[in-house]
Amino acid sequence: MQNKTFYIKTMGCQMNEYDSDFLTQSLISSGFSRVDNLKYADIILINTCTVRAKPEQKAYSLLGRMSELKQENSGLIIGVIGCLAQQKGHELMKRFPQLDFVMGPRELGRIKEILRRIDTNGEKFVATHLEPAPPQPVICQGYFDGKVTGYLSIMEGCNNFCSYCIVPYVRGREISRSPEEIMIEAKNLISEGIKEITLLGQNVNSYRWEGVEKWNFVSLLREITKLDGLLRLRFTTSHPKDLSEQLIHCFGDLDKLCPHIHLPFQAGANLVLKRMKRGYTREKYIDLIDKLRTVRPDIGITSDVMVGFPGESEQDFDMTLNLIKRVQFDSLFSFKYSDRKGTLAAKMGDKVDEADKSSRLSALQNLQKQISLKKNRALEGKRLEVLVEGYSKRGGQISGRTGSNKVVNFIGDNSYITNLVTVTIKHGFLNSLHGELFFENNSLTG
Repeated sequence: MQNKTFYIKTMGCQMNEYDSDFLTQSLISSGFSRVDNLKYADIILINTCTVRAKPEQKAYSLLGRMSELKQENSGLIIGVIGCLAQQKGHELMKRFPQLDFVMGPRELGRIKEILRRIDTNGEKFVATHLEPAPPQPVICQGYFDGKVTGYLSIMEGCNNFCSYCIVPYVRGREISRSPEEIMIEAKNLISEGIKEITLLGQNVNSYRWEGVEKWNFVSLLREITKLDGLLRLRFTTSHPKDLSEQLIHCFGDLDKLCPHIHLPFQAGANLVLKRMKRGYTREKYIDLIDKLRTVRPDIGITSDVMVGFPGESEQDFDMTLNLIKRVQFDSLFSFKYSDRKGTLAAKMGDKVDEADKSSRLSALQNLQKQISLKKNRALEGKRLEVLVEGYSKRGGQISGRTGSNKVVNFIGDNSYITNLVTVTIKHGFLNSLHGELFFENNSLTG
């Protein structure tokens, strides 16, 4: 199948982006060529998410449009990969007969084998076993050329089984990668020019490796930050119940560890948190935030929150708003609860009306917009260190992020890209900052 072209559409989370990078490197290293327009592709891969209803519906809509391409080109190979493929499996093949295969996240290492068998025998595949360990990384020299930031998966799966969450069923149980394998991949990213690495896992705090030496997440962080050429290290996502004192202190001890944490709280009422099976209380969550800010006062804190979980009362929702006011998040990913088939919450009664969910979400988002804008405007006049990632979507500017993960746009040329620079913040907007280079202190570091 060499010389075939492929197109990947990635939907959903950072883990999906990492998986798409893995698949792309696997195929390029085997003689395939990537194209940016699906009309010119011999193979189309759709990397899906099913954590919430909205990305699932988007995937169905895209698959519906694929039937037209298949009619025009009967030799076109179409595959669905990722969490939706894992969850729906054979059901997807029946609903969309133009599909050639579906493949879950734990089966990605089989991509070349499956494509070869489809091309040779015209077979159709459903590959959704959850037993395989995450596949070995593929080194494709030059793949990250021109990129400043990169992802590195350190573990796969989740053991928490929150009552609303489909992840343990579509990503499997927790399995950590060996520290040796992680370090090899990190060194390769750095050798390719990556300056900032984000470690990925459904719950990175749970990283464990029992080898000749025992490793946990803190020991892994400390080892990676020793690597020459790495300017910044981030990680996501953390679970509050597993956020240790040792990990909190890393934000004060490790210079390369960015002062930012994404720490989902999901709801502000203890009764709702208990039904969600989150394993912590609102008081415990607030205590963790206070400890993080004691160790690193300038830390950026972002989170996930949902409204309308089964049984959520107006009083429960008010408790969520109260927590948001108390914590003062830098930003929030907020969404309405939606049933995920197979989860405990999907079977719960006392569902919240859709109109009430929409009203609550609007109120929550309006509150957070006020907080985000206030926090960003408070940075006006301050000098912040920014890692320049490339050109801004606005013409004539370059763009980067602060350690606390805020986007900063400012005037500059491409000589600053991949470097840490000091920027004076002139204006704080809702979703970004605008600044000017502070030249006195700007020797290029990359």
